[in-house]
Amino acid sequence: MVIKVIYLDYSATTPVEEQVLESYIKVCKNFIGNPNSLHRLGIEANELIGDATNQIASLLKVKPSEIIYTSGSSESNNTAIKGIALKYQNRGKHIITTELEHSSVIAPLKYLTNLGFEVDFVKLNEKGEIDLEHLKSLLRDDTILVTIASVSSELGIIQPIEEIGKLLKSYPKCFFHVDMTQSIGKIDISFENVDLISFSAHKFYGMKGIGCLIKKEGISFEPLIHGGKSTTIYRSGTPALPLIVSLAKALRLALTNLKEKEEGIKQLNSYLREELKQINGIHINSSDNSIPHILNFSVPGIKPETLQHALEEKNIFISTQTACSKGGSASAAVMAVTHNDNYAASSLRVSISHKTTKQELSFFIDVLKEILERLAFTNERSEKNR
Repeated sequence: MVIKVIYLDYSATTPVEEQVLESYIKVCKNFIGNPNSLHRLGIEANELIGDATNQIASLLKVKPSEIIYTSGSSESNNTAIKGIALKYQNRGKHIITTELEHSSVIAPLKYLTNLGFEVDFVKLNEKGEIDLEHLKSLLRDDTILVTIASVSSELGIIQPIEEIGKLLKSYPKCFFHVDMTQSIGKIDISFENVDLISFSAHKFYGMKGIGCLIKKEGISFEPLIHGGKSTTIYRSGTPALPLIVSLAKALRLALTNLKEKEEGIKQLNSYLREELKQINGIHINSSDNSIPHILNFSVPGIKPETLQHALEEKNIFISTQTACSKGGSASAAVMAVTHNDNYAASSLRVSISHKTTKQELSFFIDVLKEILERLAFTNERSEKNR
């Protein structure tokens, strides 16, 4: 008997859409030339990259020349942060970020502090949104970069990217990088006042191993990977033609009926949130300003890994923190928003999509209740036997 998998970890990665996989396979079979080669097969492959790039640019309302292909968001974030810092360090060595950022942002920033850069963290309000006044107070003449995710990967909190971008327009020496990994393909968001944007295809039903860094015209930076011109001078290597074409297909499909998909997910999130509130001992960490795709909660006193593995036994899959986080550690993001050690040490993330059903969430709730009741009974019996 096949046991149905209930997948509630869409923010970690998504299953590949069949049409996307078909595009990938078709290009693998029919376009064998290196896009950098000057013979006919290379020229044909290069033309196909041009078509895919134009489609992505049109969908995102950016220029084709602003698109840099990477292996994913981690490379895009590292490239943007290190690239800008090393290129413009003569202007200053001050960078601003938040405590909600993904490890692929925090790690390169930590690396840069070893090179003499200074990193400040902007305060958050009770909803987890950045304090614009505090950001303004942190900005200095030697601030060269502000890097803030549009949506927190753990709590789903949406940041006021447009307002931040407008504020930074008064600081022409400072660049604005936004990790949009958890927003592109999920919610509508403006790129107008952003200088650099990171995202990855596998977050919206694309293939793993392909992402983008969008760099607005007039901006330069030091490449992370050197070795000659590829699709751009900012990222060397043989262009991954099948992945690039599949990215364009995945993005087009993700943006089709985007509002309709979002409304459906909002209804599922509302149902899930209300059901979790009814369970004694659970605290909801995601705010009212979180995207509906992510719902973070804590069960103080119970290790999140214990709950995760107990759910896994029933073929239900959720996350503790994010897939890229160091296992067993308390969540810095949850701590930054809740200021509660117990919540930070016991956080779990459910992430849903338009493919999720209410029946799946109902089953998840029922199983979660059973597990919590069993753990409570086990703990009570253990206390009596002491």
